Order: sequence, then C-alpha cells, then structure tokens
Amino acid sequence: MNLKVFLKRKKILKKTEVNQVEQKKLDRINFLAKKAKTEGLTEAERAEQAQLRDEYRAGFMRNLRAQLDNTYIMDADGNKKKLR
Repeated sequence: MNLKVFLKRKKILKKTEVNQVEQKKLDRINFLAKKAKTEGLTEAERAEQAQLRDEYRAGFMRNLRAQLDNTYIMDADGNKKKLR
C-alpha cells in the first residue's frame, strides 16, 4: 500500500471516529430529552443535558459560519463577491 492510500484511509477513519462520537452525543441528548418528558431528570442529568446542548449548538454555529465564510454571490457580470 502506498503512502497516499494509507493517509487517505487514515483520514477517513478519523472522520468516521468523529462522526461516531457526535452520534453518541446526539443519542445521549435525545435520551435525556425523552427521559425528561417521561420521568424527569436529576440535577446531574440536567447539567449534562445543558452541557451537551451547548456543545451541539457551538458545533452547529461553527459549521454554519465556516459554510457562510466560503459562500460567494455572483452578479450578472460574473463577478464573485464574498457573502460577508
């Protein structure tokens, strides 16, 4: 296996690992939300839920800003203008 293929596979593996971690956080957020509706949460669970929600919001905003930073508007003359 050459170095390029190895590095590419390793990068894909890292992305997969990150997605699995994020999915676990989302699953936990959803579990806590369902538990809050059915039986209620302890103080520790409420604190955990707030922390997970804050992390999720921060990641969402970071991704949105990155996407908007790379968005351009093209006018009728074909000139690109940065959105921000």
